[in-house]
Amino acid sequence: MISVGNVAAGGRGKTPLVASIVRDLLAMGERPAVLSRGYRRTQPADGVVVVRDPDGIRSDLPRAGDEPLMLARGLQGACVLVSPDRYLAGRLAEHAFGATVHVLDDGFQHVQLDRDIDIVLVGRDDIAKPLTFPAGRLREPLDTVIAADAVVAADEDVDVSAVGADLPFFRTRRAVEISNLDGRTVFAVAGIAAPNRFFADVRGLGCSLAGTRAFSDHHPYSRKDLARVAEAARTAGAHILVTTEKDYVRMLPWRPFPMPVACATLTMEPDPHSEFRHWLAGSLGAARDIVG
Repeated sequence: MISVGNVAAGGRGKTPLVASIVRDLLAMGERPAVLSRGYRRTQPADGVVVVRDPDGIRSDLPRAGDEPLMLARGLQGACVLVSPDRYLAGRLAEHAFGATVHVLDDGFQHVQLDRDIDIVLVGRDDIAKPLTFPAGRLREPLDTVIAADAVVAADEDVDVSAVGADLPFFRTRRAVEISNLDGRTVFAVAGIAAPNRFFADVRGLGCSLAGTRAFSDHHPYSRKDLARVAEAARTAGAHILVTTEKDYVRMLPWRPFPMPVACATLTMEPDPHSEFRHWLAGSLGAARDIVG
């Protein structure tokens, strides 16, 4: 089992990193299953919800949650399962779909499950303001990173020496892409943990940005929300809304949209990527040798 997690709450790029690792595993010939708790689902279930099996998507937003559904839409050939009991989800993935490796989404603090590889994302703010709740955003003290197997920098300027752990360390190659804009003026909308970073990404792509609107993380969009945002966009002179993948899946139930919506794709790959894949393959092999 591979765990991907944070020491801080939200906004570090964990879900795009999970997607990158799953794609690496698929390329290695593995049959990966993502196990998620499905945070902020509107129709939670006590059992296991299969969001995606290797052949296609099997669930919807209320039962899956936004991040699992986002992963399911982008990871052809993988499985994505949601359950408050991730051990049960993993067993189902193995027996029903032949999963060979599990990726625990947001699992660093999920100590109930034994994992073979612990990957932790660390951002600049985690080091600059190493304060735990409620004074800061850290879920636990920064020195708990020593329990991980590798550290991935969520920001370009993370100082590995400040983490205080002698662990494999990888930078990230972060990229945002938006297609089908055709030079139109845009209005950016985001309900994520770090909306201002997304707005800066849109500006950085050279888009003509007429305005922005931020909602709380995991905001459950309504038809009225979208109508109001569209009206604000038109008033500002925009022709199209731009939003994140995570927001887009929460907007999908309200199609047709009151104005065109473009979805920005964020990828985060460990860098150097070839070195990370070599480390990941070696760590999986070592874990299997121990079990075998």
